[in-house]
Amino acid sequence: MIRIAIIAGPGYKIPDHLKRLSGSSVKTPYGEPVYEIYTGQIDRCELVYLSRSGNDKAMQNTGINCMANLYALKDLGCKVILSTSECASLQEEICPGDFVIPDQFIDLTNSRIQNIHDDNTTLRMNRANMADPFSEELRDHLTEAAIVQGITVLNKGTVITIEGYRHPTRAESNFYRKLGGDVIDMTTSHEVISAKLLGLPVAQVSLCTEYDSWHDNADENPVLHYAEMIRSGYEKIAGIIDYTMKRIREEEGAVS
Repeated sequence: MIRIAIIAGPGYKIPDHLKRLSGSSVKTPYGEPVYEIYTGQIDRCELVYLSRSGNDKAMQNTGINCMANLYALKDLGCKVILSTSECASLQEEICPGDFVIPDQFIDLTNSRIQNIHDDNTTLRMNRANMADPFSEELRDHLTEAAIVQGITVLNKGTVITIEGYRHPTRAESNFYRKLGGDVIDMTTSHEVISAKLLGLPVAQVSLCTEYDSWHDNADENPVLHYAEMIRSGYEKIAGIIDYTMKRIREEEGAVS
């Protein structure tokens, strides 16, 4: 039975039957993973759920230990990583409430370590081809899942990942647009880099919550509308993830 990991933001509702596992009980060479890890089984799939910043969003994005999180998921036997996130739009046609399944990222962070080694003594670096950082197969599953459920999704796009926790100036935001970015966030690149270096296929579905600073209407995002967008968006993401897990399980059964 394949074990699938879900890395999620605070808007993703944890299935009630999953059992909480203390993050401190999973030892990694890179420190302790986030304390919100849950395990269980859904529809003949073993599932490990990790809330990247804790369910109360207590941890800022720059403080998230992506290496420890991904190492813990691998150590727990996960073979596939499905990630959910929130992002801001860098393009007019990507509107708040839309979904994006990215195929590329540009890492513009500078304070987070990006090397995975076998242990603390050899420091032998693992190398991974990062030309196509996301799993095409998993991206196809996510896209299919959205289509069959009538959810409109952009099935490719470039994520700009920046340092947090600060929103860009208008000049910075326009610069990111010129770089070819479609959406912007503060977590994607380091999670994907860590997964790739550990040999774990990964794909992500992102909910666009707002236009970034370049847009004239960037600040027009009332709290009540935002809360409803998060609730509705993550309900749809949950449906996309559930269908994708079913497709992964079917393929695993066909192979075995």
